[in-house]
Amino acid sequence: MTPVIHHIPVCPFSQRLEILLALKGLSDAVRFRVVDITRPRDPELLRKTRGTTALPVLETAEGRVLKESLVILRYLDEQLGAPVRRSDPFEHAVESMLIAQEGPFTAAGYRMVMNQDPDARPAHVDKLNGLYRQLDDFLQHHAPEGPFLFDRFGLAEAVFTPLFMRFRFLDYYEGYALPEEPDYARVRRWRDACLAHPAAQQVSEEEIVKLYYDYALGAGNGALPEGRRVSSFAFTPHWRDRPWPPRDKYGPPASDAALGLV
Repeated sequence: MTPVIHHIPVCPFSQRLEILLALKGLSDAVRFRVVDITRPRDPELLRKTRGTTALPVLETAEGRVLKESLVILRYLDEQLGAPVRRSDPFEHAVESMLIAQEGPFTAAGYRMVMNQDPDARPAHVDKLNGLYRQLDDFLQHHAPEGPFLFDRFGLAEAVFTPLFMRFRFLDYYEGYALPEEPDYARVRRWRDACLAHPAAQQVSEEEIVKLYYDYALGAGNGALPEGRRVSSFAFTPHWRDRPWPPRDKYGPPASDAALGLV
């Protein structure tokens, strides 16, 4: 049996697994099974996950189940082919220190896109800018030349790149951009090199912006905003066949029809 990853296609935590497999040249070593988060979870999948709904979930060839994307990422890195992680213990510790900064960074970006109070926006911008400065300081100390943490796109890049991609919803819905200041120059080079890497092209800005519109209205994980009947995460109509959503998330929300969902 081929290992199976139950996932949401546009999910950043799933994409980091796809990036890892692409780096190894082993994209066919795991089968991805799409879960429709706009519908109740399959009881059989809930049985396997012992009632939890967070994705992705890895089902091994032996039928054992692993959860949490970073756990799955490290398992696949050790299990399949030559490791992407650094072989030198100190270098691996350094990349692990960088990966440890992912949680607050992720939370800040998602809280910002889901924020519904225009007056709270400056605080969200300050928070995210501060986390970018921390990343910049780390990279300046450990890898001032760059563009990556070490000599190639590695495990830390696989973790952060999907978030850099998803935060394009901040560019679109919040008009957010990294400040053009020296404190952000190193992290900007890292981000741009990560986004351009051939192994990290599984999703596009258009797909992210269209599917995450409900997040911009404060409704995440397939929940429906008030007055709507179809989630922006719906599989049909295909996202390519829908119009771009309105940029003004604080203005009147778009209807299902305006979003091309009916």
